[in-house]
Amino acid sequence: MPEKAEWAFKDALEAAFGRLDFVPMMDGHFHRFRVPEDKSGTRNGWYVGFLDNIASGAFGSWKLGQTGTWSSRQPADPIEAELIQQRIEQVKAQRQAEQQQRHQQAAEKARGIWQRALLANPNHAYLVAKKVSAYGLRQRGNTLLVPLIHNGQLVNLQFIQPDGCKRFLSGGQVKGCYSPMGVIAQGKPLYLCEGWATGATLHQYTGCPVACAMNAGNLLPAGQQLKARYPDLALIVAGDDDRLTDGNPGRMKANAAALALSAELVFPNFPADAPLSLTDFNDLALWSAHHD
Repeated sequence: MPEKAEWAFKDALEAAFGRLDFVPMMDGHFHRFRVPEDKSGTRNGWYVGFLDNIASGAFGSWKLGQTGTWSSRQPADPIEAELIQQRIEQVKAQRQAEQQQRHQQAAEKARGIWQRALLANPNHAYLVAKKVSAYGLRQRGNTLLVPLIHNGQLVNLQFIQPDGCKRFLSGGQVKGCYSPMGVIAQGKPLYLCEGWATGATLHQYTGCPVACAMNAGNLLPAGQQLKARYPDLALIVAGDDDRLTDGNPGRMKANAAALALSAELVFPNFPADAPLSLTDFNDLALWSAHHD
């Protein structure tokens, strides 16, 4: 019976992630594994399995942010249903503890990398392509380092290659983090945007401080952190306009964040002849520079 349950749990994992080269251990402990298609050496997947009474388990991916549950059958009575619920709460606590540990390890690594890095070369290919200054970025080799701040502490880095390819430090926190630009102070509004180059463009043209949330889904969490830290600051959400993407997530998330934060809201004002592929304030600035 245990072997049958383990293989059934494996089927559930493979339905979520793809073909796996192991059979999950149903020992009630937290296990991490490499998700197929992820980079070699990473362990972004996790699972916990139980065999006693009704076989059940939970699983997820740190990278994708998805979670799922499995049980060998439906609970036969309220007692079994309560048992399953207790296991879900146990897994949630284990997952949060593991996440905190991953974030802590990544934060320590980020600080070490940042401390050893040099100031960014103003002629770095990415900065030249985006026509912006470095604004305090650092550089390791030919890679730009963008600092991510949470509660006033450096907790993660975004790595930007000369060709614009981006990634975060594995295991690092992104939700609620932001990359600041300029001095946040009374008297000047604070712009909240998605990407770093967009933020650099806003800072360059307005002279106002900027916080870059890195993605549309993080505009609200980052904004909530900023409002808690600077409650009297005038906040302006500067959204992307993903005109070619179904549902326009840039505009939708920016609208939702501005509403929840009681902030002003601005979007790039693209001329009628601007390509629909342009989405943010940096795109607008680059296109305008070639068409003035």
